[in-house]
Amino acid sequence: MLTKIYTILFFLGLFFFPFNSYEGIAFLGEFKTESGALFLFAGFLVLVANVFISKKIVIPYKNIIFQLVILFLVWCLAATILNASSVNSNYFKSTSGINRFIRQYFALLISALIFFIFYINVLSKMKLKEILYKIRKVFLCSLIVASVYGFLEILISIFGYVFLYPLLKGFDYFPFLEVNLHPEGRISTISYEPPFLAIYLITISGWMFSYILTSKKKTRFLPALAILLLTYFSGSRTGLIVIFFQVFIFSIFLYKDIRFKKYVTNFVLGFAIVFSVLIVFKGEKVIQSVSEKMDSLDFKKNLTKSVSNQSRFGMQYAAVQVFLENPITGVGFGQQAYHNRTHYPTWATRNNYEFKLFYKNKKEKAFPPGYNLYTRLLAETGLIGISLFLMLLYFSLNEIRILFKNAKDEEKTILIIVLISLLGLYINWLQIDTFRIYGVWLCLAILIRMRNKSLNLRDE
Repeated sequence: MLTKIYTILFFLGLFFFPFNSYEGIAFLGEFKTESGALFLFAGFLVLVANVFISKKIVIPYKNIIFQLVILFLVWCLAATILNASSVNSNYFKSTSGINRFIRQYFALLISALIFFIFYINVLSKMKLKEILYKIRKVFLCSLIVASVYGFLEILISIFGYVFLYPLLKGFDYFPFLEVNLHPEGRISTISYEPPFLAIYLITISGWMFSYILTSKKKTRFLPALAILLLTYFSGSRTGLIVIFFQVFIFSIFLYKDIRFKKYVTNFVLGFAIVFSVLIVFKGEKVIQSVSEKMDSLDFKKNLTKSVSNQSRFGMQYAAVQVFLENPITGVGFGQQAYHNRTHYPTWATRNNYEFKLFYKNKKEKAFPPGYNLYTRLLAETGLIGISLFLMLLYFSLNEIRILFKNAKDEEKTILIIVLISLLGLYINWLQIDTFRIYGVWLCLAILIRMRNKSLNLRDE
């Protein structure tokens, strides 16, 4: 009975993870607006109760991926202890270094240990066919809600059909959702901002693309088309780059299979038809929108003219400087912001209101983001920490290669999904510095489950 309950909570957590546009629960810290996390927390507690009763829990202690996760967690703690003196003296935005470490480390443990073990135990009770079809169906349901909301948002914000706004406001009655139109002609649908919408779309893209591989229905292309349209209108530069990279990787798999070569051609043709229809009915707006998107991807131009990019690259530059001063152990987990502020480059802070109002403002409690997980780890955990983390990424991708050799049809589909998801999310970590990326830990848990046949999992 308890197993069934925490499995249901697991699927609810996956469904609701992109729903974070509500006020939230303050004491949950980083997870305060993460509605999916509420169900995952509840599911983990039910799992713990089940462990007390059954005396069994799946701990894949022999799996290299799990071992690397644990080693990384241990080093994050060790690096902080080795920097105890500076951590104890750090103080900024009314927050001590110790307080900051506890908050950040606890947030890391939630994603990389608590939720991770929860995923592993749920998936260990499921057949691979169930993993493929049930998880994909849950993501499809959330995408349907996001698409209906998103297309209404597109019609209102971009094409000016404001009379549809009362219809959009009806989504206020949906759990964990507050309707809020994003300025500047961008959409965020069920998420609080376009960048998080992009993370959600990157996470589920592989699952939605897989319908082309497994379904024979004429509607099998619609989920992939929805992903592309929502990504385009979100205005997320990273989203555009990563999603189209994922499409390219998926197209390679299609083209290599004689059964699906025609799908590549049909997809390009279908996209061209849809784009042509938009040109006919809203030509000026579409052309202007495309021009803006292409302009936003001009790296050289936007490095100096975009305040957002100035902040991003300025933060990353500062983190690298902190690393160069502390190359082996870093400055301690969660301590980047205390040291970065003495290394902000002039080209990033000049005429940049974000530094004045937010990042350097001691009265603003929110800490400045690092904008890049890899440079953050360089600064906070040094060469040892970044090496362990990159090893985790390498072994996860290598595991896909190994498993693919003897995989059957459904197993191959899952591995393609996991590869597309992980590649996208690993690239996305180049512009965010949080471990609160559900798709990564879910995919790693799936890989551990797929290795289950040759791995002796210990029940404790």
